[in-house]
Amino acid sequence: MIVVYTPKGGEPQHYDASTLKVSEASIVQRTVDMKWQAILAGLGEDDLDAMRGIIWVIRKRTEPSLRWGDFDPGVLEMTSRMDDGEMERWITAFVAASDSDLEWETIHKIIDSRIDDVAADPEHARVLLAAQAPSPKAEAPEQGSEPETAAEPETGEDPSPSPTSSEPETPTSVSSGTSSTSRRRRSTTSASATSTT
Repeated sequence: MIVVYTPKGGEPQHYDASTLKVSEASIVQRTVDMKWQAILAGLGEDDLDAMRGIIWVIRKRTEPSLRWGDFDPGVLEMTSRMDDGEMERWITAFVAASDSDLEWETIHKIIDSRIDDVAADPEHARVLLAAQAPSPKAEAPEQGSEPETAAEPETGEDPSPSPTSSEPETPTSVSSGTSSTSRRRRSTTSASATSTT
């Protein structure tokens, strides 16, 4: 998770929470009185203390004398964003969980509309999103079209095996179809099913 700090009149500064050492994470935990998992969850919800603690402890690397009370940003000067790895996982999970009836264009629009609000690097996130697009071969068939199946042999014979006889059923039997292209159902009373020869 990246914490973006934009001081009034200044440029955005990015602070990557994943770069913290255990000792730094412990300092943040003690300072904001939260467990590490709660801090991580807080970052996802723009918790002010969690974001302030991350920025403060990372800044202490170059400003060792910076005290907690001396770093007091405005409430609108901080926000959290997902790093590239988190964005890739989020996009992949969103696509996988999307309703199967939704077309790719709709899924793409939904995700794209959120990228600027959640990604630390929106341009890279859009590249990740484009990579999730289904290939033309993987797209579902249009509604109303039949899925392709393997072609059946054009011999006019029923591809299902005959129960015991090698003699084909006659077209006048009870089990014959109504047309030459209909599939015939096996009859349990036909002569071929009861033949003992």
